[in-house]
Amino acid sequence: MLKTLVLVGMMGSGKTSVGKELAKYLNILFFDSDKVIEEKCSKKISEIFHLKGEEYFRIIEEKVCCKLIDGEPKVLSLGGGAFLNKNVRKKTKKYGTSIWIKPSLNTIFQRLETSKKRRPKLDYRNLKNSIKEIYENRKKIYKKADYTIIIKSDNKKQIIKKILKKI
Repeated sequence: MLKTLVLVGMMGSGKTSVGKELAKYLNILFFDSDKVIEEKCSKKISEIFHLKGEEYFRIIEEKVCCKLIDGEPKVLSLGGGAFLNKNVRKKTKKYGTSIWIKPSLNTIFQRLETSKKRRPKLDYRNLKNSIKEIYENRKKIYKKADYTIIIKSDNKKQIIKKILKKI
């Protein structure tokens, strides 16, 4: 029986774009936890961070993610820091299958450098180092995912094939 597929990994790793295609292929719903939070709060993630702080954001994120993981099988793209939360990981272990989407740091850098979306955790004056530092702090948690998909190209069909082979 298919469980909720929970895509984890760094910001800019392609979780949302891969997740949408994967959900279409499997004919199940797709959710992006950051989008759900933005809709719930009527604010962009960067605004929530700026106005209420990261701690407030993480509380909302935990509630939203845990609720999304539960229920009917779906594809869920978690925000880059959501899987760091012990309760989110516990809920994922119980009701889902976690998949670490892992492109190279250089790929992440290239995507974030050209992205119009501003990420509150990044220092854009020193983007490469900022990405590397965040990655180094998070990779031991990302490694706890059930599966790791190493991304070598942006070909979504190939990435989806890799995911389907693993699950």
